Parts: sequence; C-alpha cells; structure tokens
Amino acid sequence: MKSIGSLGPALRRGLVWMLAGLPLFAMAAGAAPAVDFRGESVSPEARAMARTAFERGDARGLPFAVVDKKEARLFVFHADGRLAGTAPALLGLARGDSVAPGVGQMVAAGIPPAWRTTPAGRYDSQPGPNLKGETVIWVDYDAAFAIHRLRPSPAQERRAERLASPSPDDNRISLGCVIVAGEFFDRVVTPVLGRGHGVVYVLPEPAPAAIAQAAIPGRL
Repeated sequence: MKSIGSLGPALRRGLVWMLAGLPLFAMAAGAAPAVDFRGESVSPEARAMARTAFERGDARGLPFAVVDKKEARLFVFHADGRLAGTAPALLGLARGDSVAPGVGQMVAAGIPPAWRTTPAGRYDSQPGPNLKGETVIWVDYDAAFAIHRLRPSPAQERRAERLASPSPDDNRISLGCVIVAGEFFDRVVTPVLGRGHGVVYVLPEPAPAAIAQAAIPGRL
C-alpha cells in the first residue's frame, strides 16, 4: 500500500498514465464490459480512473473505489463495474498528495496541520478495526489512512455541515482519512468494501494534464 510520494519514478509515471486514461493492460478480444455509472455526474478524471480500474482490469476483479479530491467525493463500485453509490467526503485538512514519514505513529500525539493530507495513489484496501475497535476500510494501515464513517467531533469543526454543503471547498478538515456520512458507510461502503480485499484510487490534487506534463525523466 503506497502513496504517490513513496512510489518510484516508473510506478508514479504508471499512475499518471492510468489517470490520463491510457491502457496499462491489453484489452481482451471482443467487446469489453463497461463501467456503469448509473447516470451519476462524474468528473472526467474520476470517470477515466474508474474505466482503468474495471475496463482495463487494473482492479483485478475486486470491488473498488475512486476518491475525487477536487470534488471531495467518494465513488464505490461493485466488482462487476456497477456503481454502488457516491457521496460527499471529508478529506485531509492540508492539500497535497504525499504522506509524511511516520505520520501513522503521530495520531495519538497529534498530527501537525501541514501533514494532514489525503495522499494520492493506488491502494489495496482491507476492512479491519482501528485502535478503538471501530471497523474501518484500511487504505494504508501504516499511515493510519482509512475510509470511515462520520464520528462525533468538536462543534467548531462543523463536520456534518461541511458534508451537507454543496461546495467541496469546505470539506478539508480530517487528519487525512476519507470520511463519509454514517448512513452511506453502512449502506454502501461496508457491503462493498467491507467484506474483503478491494482497491482504492485516490486522485491527485492537480489536473491530470498538469501531471502528464511533468511526467518526464527527472521531474517525478
């Protein structure tokens, strides 16, 4: 389970190509099944990522999710490419795509605000308990990065209000985890990603075109 910041240049360029919608795997002969977005509005970046996951086989037949950080939204897909559901999500307070070294060991003592990022990358996910015994979807266990339900929090953080807001601009408040409403977590996330292994794709902050321009030797 790696973040973009910890991947080697070749693997990081591979993720760039995936985000750009370029095939990483050979397509099988004949018509391939397509992702079913069920009429939902999906950004071009998230749409391309979901198609790479399912239509190009990168998810390896597992259920998967796409975290669109620019839109502050989580998309969860069944293994057969059907969208199980989508919902607004709270994300890390700090903007950025990498994870600070040792951040997973800082949770109890307090993670500095500048390090509270939601790191981009491709992750193998698995459900499991956190230190309080709550079941979460671990995205990167070592970095304490998970998808979980909205929990009680200080009133001044206004987390429920931020989730309900139509704008994604006020959704940056978490320590780095992807947080969704409890109803969505129970109804969509747990039945799809909570039964075993899955794949979670976290899109980077910059537009894919900007990343592609940087994908030259010595730049990534």
